[in-house]
Amino acid sequence: MAGKRSAAVQVKIPVTVKDGYHVNSNKPSEEYLIPLKLTWTQLGSLEGGTVTYPKPMLEKYEFSEMPLSVFTGGFELVANFKVAANAPAGPGAVTGKLRYQACSNRACYPPKTVDVTVSYQVQ
Repeated sequence: MAGKRSAAVQVKIPVTVKDGYHVNSNKPSEEYLIPLKLTWTQLGSLEGGTVTYPKPMLEKYEFSEMPLSVFTGGFELVANFKVAANAPAGPGAVTGKLRYQACSNRACYPPKTVDVTVSYQVQ
């Protein structure tokens, strides 16, 4: 991703869920389910970092009486940033954590957190 000082920039972050599994959406149907959530731990020369999640699907599974709000297969998260007005020209990186709870059609597993790094170039 590249941007000029004070410019709005956007980056698409691809996510793939293995066949036979799903992850709870960012707004799960049940209170006890862990949402998919991307948080930034270091923004570098960028500001903001709001994340837009795709539209979830409602799916029925054996372990729940009501349909659940989930993501399956491949999808993208879109992160929106603004390059700081005083950002130095050159490369940088934004780091964050993606927390999710994977489930099969029978059960959900303990939540996990993976590191996310997005490289950028200030022009």
